[in-house]
Amino acid sequence: MHAIGHFDVKVTPQTPDNPQARASGLGRLSLDKQFHGDLDAVSQGEMLAAGDGTTSGAYVALEKVSGKLHGRSGTFVLVHRALMVDGTPQEWTVAVVPGSGTGELAGLGGAMTITIAGGKHGYDLDYTLPAR
Repeated sequence: MHAIGHFDVKVTPQTPDNPQARASGLGRLSLDKQFHGDLDAVSQGEMLAAGDGTTSGAYVALEKVSGKLHGRSGTFVLVHRALMVDGTPQEWTVAVVPGSGTGELAGLGGAMTITIAGGKHGYDLDYTLPAR
């Protein structure tokens, strides 16, 4: 099954809150998203990043999504990983964390493709769900 649509995202830099985080030199950012389309949901998450994102670097992130997927209510967690080369994500993966689905989304599995065009973010979630 596929869910498609777009999302709005607010990324807010966070201050390192312990000596180890300050010493790492990694960027920490909070994520706040609103999904529109087949996935009608909100999410909050955390990102760790190396590099400034405009040249080369990498990021990992986790976000918890709460809402409806094709009318089925619940929550699930997405895990992200990407390498940045000349400001463009490479080897970009976004996957549903196995076992993270709740409510009517229990048993959800799949992967999301994110596109960025003209400053707008789109998604295509290729997923499986157990029959009701």
